[in-house]
Amino acid sequence: MTDAELADLRQTYTQRTLLEADVQPDAVRQFRQWLDEAVAAQLPEPAALTLATVDAATGQPSQRVVLLKGLPDDAGFLFYSNYDSQKGHELAAQPLAALNFFWPGLERQVRVEGRVEKASEEVSTAYFKSRPRSSQVGAWASPQSQVIESREELEQREHEVADRFADQTPLPRPPHWGGYVLRPTRIEFWQGRPSRLHDRLVYERAGESWKISRLAP
Repeated sequence: MTDAELADLRQTYTQRTLLEADVQPDAVRQFRQWLDEAVAAQLPEPAALTLATVDAATGQPSQRVVLLKGLPDDAGFLFYSNYDSQKGHELAAQPLAALNFFWPGLERQVRVEGRVEKASEEVSTAYFKSRPRSSQVGAWASPQSQVIESREELEQREHEVADRFADQTPLPRPPHWGGYVLRPTRIEFWQGRPSRLHDRLVYERAGESWKISRLAP
């Protein structure tokens, strides 16, 4: 594909509108409504999100796709990871992050910003026990984000973990694996509109409530 062909890729968004009169006063409940609609529309991976963190020493941002696994008390966004991974180390040093959900089938995206904390041991353990056994083995076998010699090394580690816990079901949760909850301070809802004059409503935390503002596209 040439640069000219790439620059010419565009789509006109015409499906819906996003008006102040139509949204809920609580940002997380509004998000839950949109997530439910993405699931009902049978979009692929509706719970997938881009997680952005930053290296506290260098200021270098990084991002990756993870899966949303809960909205505890309609007050946070729950996801799981290896605490010793790159994102784990970055969150330990700078517990601020941003999330982005993109649902092109509905011409929508949601941007979330806030502070991240570890989920409780009980929550992390309960979810780990609910995972397929293969995923439990993988959490033990993978030294996430670390350099490894080969695919064969990873598969050998998988076999060793499977043998080690052959008589245990479920496997115990690794101490280096668990949940994070992002407590949002800002959530922006974006609805595609014609002529690139998109609707953007942003919720900003104001004490126990939310302030809603419209942003220019």
